[in-house]
Amino acid sequence: MGTQGIGDYERFGVLVDGLERLGFDSLWLSDRLTGGAPEPVVALAFAAGRTQRLKLGTSVLVLPGRNPVVLAKELASLDRLSDGRCCCGRVRRVRRAQASRRSGSAATTERPGWTKVLPLLRRLWTEDRVTHHGPRFQFEELTVLPRPIQQPIDIWLGGLARAALRRLGRIADGWLPSTITPAEAARGRALIEESARRCDRIVDPEHFGAMVVYASRCHPAALQERLPPSPGHRSFASRPRWSSRDPRHGWGLRRGRHLEVRTPASRRADDWAAELEELAPWFGLST
Repeated sequence: MGTQGIGDYERFGVLVDGLERLGFDSLWLSDRLTGGAPEPVVALAFAAGRTQRLKLGTSVLVLPGRNPVVLAKELASLDRLSDGRCCCGRVRRVRRAQASRRSGSAATTERPGWTKVLPLLRRLWTEDRVTHHGPRFQFEELTVLPRPIQQPIDIWLGGLARAALRRLGRIADGWLPSTITPAEAARGRALIEESARRCDRIVDPEHFGAMVVYASRCHPAALQERLPPSPGHRSFASRPRWSSRDPRHGWGLRRGRHLEVRTPASRRADDWAAELEELAPWFGLST
């Protein structure tokens, strides 16, 4: 689900139950403090209590305003309670001034970005008596429990810039971009794998995915207003063979072994059970 929210919170359970029943791989929720979307870790904990198999991930997780020790504890607890089904995806940094206004935290000169927080999270998940000294957070010989079942939890990043892709190859476990063409995906994957090799790392071949916006009942013109084209990206209106009833079209990758995260273009579905029944055949799932 995108940052637009789920619309009707009373039907969120219907969505979760349908994803589990029909055999969808995972549920991904986005983080936006001022939007209508639920806080993702809380909502994923709700989903964990209703499911046995469904993987649970954050499609966007904003770092500013989050204490890394508290975040490590939250995600480890979710992973433990869900029997190892937690995924941490698209950890995101926003402008410091903007983040400070939204979260009420004071701006600092430290960038609370991936290169600092990701190694710290992994240490908190795997080590005892962790010591850290930084402008924003300082602690001595801290041990975070419970330990996650996964050692450690996989962390996925987004991004399309060359510097971001090289960084991903050095420190991340997967790539989950959005508004991307197949050609950009192929170039990005090659750059990530090259960067990983230089650091004696391997990014799992199944950890290359895409956020794909779909529309099953709205006109492409309405969708175009939601997703204005950015440089180098094709708009929905210019994509050939568009059908407003065909959820396969839009930006994305071939499925195969890759993760494809579908995000509804509209704020909510009138009937999540029917929506999932319609989508399932495109993923090769039986209804």
